[in-house]
Parts: sequence; structure tokens; C-alpha cells
Amino acid sequence: MIDHSDRLASRKEGRFQGVGGLELYYQSWHPEGKVRAILVIVHGLGGHSDRYSNVIEHLIPKQYAVYALDLRGHGRSPGQRGYINAWSEFREDLGAFLQLIQTQNPGCPVFLLGHSLGAVIVLDYILRYPQQASLLQGAITLAPTLGKVGVSPIRVLLGKMLSRVWPRFTLNTGIDTSTASRDPQVVAAIAQDTLRHTRAAARLATEFFATVDWINAHAGDWQLPLLILHGGADRVALPMGSDNFYQRVKYADKLRIEYPEAYHEIQRDLNYREVLADLEDWLERHLPSEVVQLGRGSGELEFPSS
Repeated sequence: MIDHSDRLASRKEGRFQGVGGLELYYQSWHPEGKVRAILVIVHGLGGHSDRYSNVIEHLIPKQYAVYALDLRGHGRSPGQRGYINAWSEFREDLGAFLQLIQTQNPGCPVFLLGHSLGAVIVLDYILRYPQQASLLQGAITLAPTLGKVGVSPIRVLLGKMLSRVWPRFTLNTGIDTSTASRDPQVVAAIAQDTLRHTRAAARLATEFFATVDWINAHAGDWQLPLLILHGGADRVALPMGSDNFYQRVKYADKLRIEYPEAYHEIQRDLNYREVLADLEDWLERHLPSEVVQLGRGSGELEFPSS
């Protein structure tokens, strides 16, 4: 699968200041002409911002801009691989990133998308900060890790035991790359990805499980349009977890779609076109009415593209 996203858009790179002054990496893609809305992507554990080219290629021609960051300890951002002091670092880093995007694009509708671990970061941020979240148009989660995960129970237990006494102790997650996608080209590309890592520190493990428990306990407080897309054959983030969360959400504007045979990286699986069509359809239905008119060529409203 070849990345053509840079040919379709003007790509920009930058850094912004996260918690503790850490200079975090981000990149963005902007269509020519008017920007109708912005999609912000938060990647999963061990991933980085380069892994969403299918999403970018699909949305740029529809006049969406896309922003994606590398979380601390991931990709081109600094920090020990797979380590955090506290989950609040992820949350506050995301808040700083959104503030940067909104400053660069005043008045432009913003959607927030999280994949896997990134979905947990997105859900936690929105539930913890409902006032800031009310500025968003909606949230999308791809394969959110909200229930059982495909990591050995022994590794999980070891992480929990060591978190207090040796929080930086790091283990390989042991997740099989073949569980990512049914497309062998994608699996091969993941194996050759030099920016990717498979590390998770003991402190990250305990912070992650505590955050998932908190999110599930507060699902009834959710107050934002929500889309959940999950592969039915996902062995990394079992789909029952996102279904349980979805059932607890009382907010009326919610939708969950499960793709029976799909694996964990549904944006890069064999059915990715179906997934992206569903994503686009949901985004279009949640744009402000004046932006929808813009998409039909009214030309009455224009948001800056950078």
C-alpha cells in the first residue's frame, strides 16, 4: 500500500509543547482551497502519525484537513518508549495539541479520532473536560481498547506488580503483528516500520487499566456525537469492550459499527474502503449546516487552511 497523501495535500510538520515542556512532534495535511473541517488523529500504542495514509487520502479530496501527533515516547517525539509518569500527561498533551489546532484554524469544525490506545486517550479527555469537548463536532474511535486486550495475563500482572517499585520497567507487549490486518502487505510494512515500537512500561500498564475502568464507570456522562468502528475479529482490542461502553452511553447521537471479519487496524484492513466510507458518511452528517452548504459549492463560508 503506497502512501500518496503528500501528493494530494500540502503537508506540514511542527512541534508543540506538551506536559513538562516536552517538544512533541506533529504533522498536518491541508487540501487546496477551502477547508470544511479538521480531523485530529491520536494513534495507538507503539504507533505514530504516519500510519493513517488511507484516511488522509480519502478525506483530503473532500476538503478536510488532517492533523496527527506522535504521543510522548512514540514516533518522532521524545521520551522513553512506552512510558508515562501518569495518564494525565497524555490527556494534557492532547489538550495542548487541540488548542494549537484551534488557534491555527479559528472557527473551523474539529473532529477527534482515536485508534486503539489513542481511543482511550480521546474518550478520557472528552469525559474529563466536557467544557473543552463541547467545542468539538464529535468523536470517532477505531478499535478502542476498552475491555480485554490481547496481551498475556502474566505480562499484565507483572506490569501491575512492578508499577510502584520499578515504574520504568519495560516489557515487550508480545502482540503478534499478524493480528493487525488481513492484508499481508500491511503486516509486512508494520514489521519494517522503524518508527514503530512494541514496548510498554509498568507504569503505563497500571495507568491504562485504571483509565479504562474510569471511562467505563463514567460512560453515562458522555455528551458528544460518538462513532465507534470495530473489527469483529479484533484479537488486540476485543470488540466486546467497545460494545459494553456503547451500551452504557445514554447520549442519543451515537453509532457503533462492527465489521465481522476485520482485524485491529481497520483503517488498513482488507475492508478499509468500507470503513472509510462509513467514517466519511458520519462526518458529513455531523458538519454544521453552513459547512455542508460549502461542500455543495455555495462558496459562502471559508475557513483558513493553516
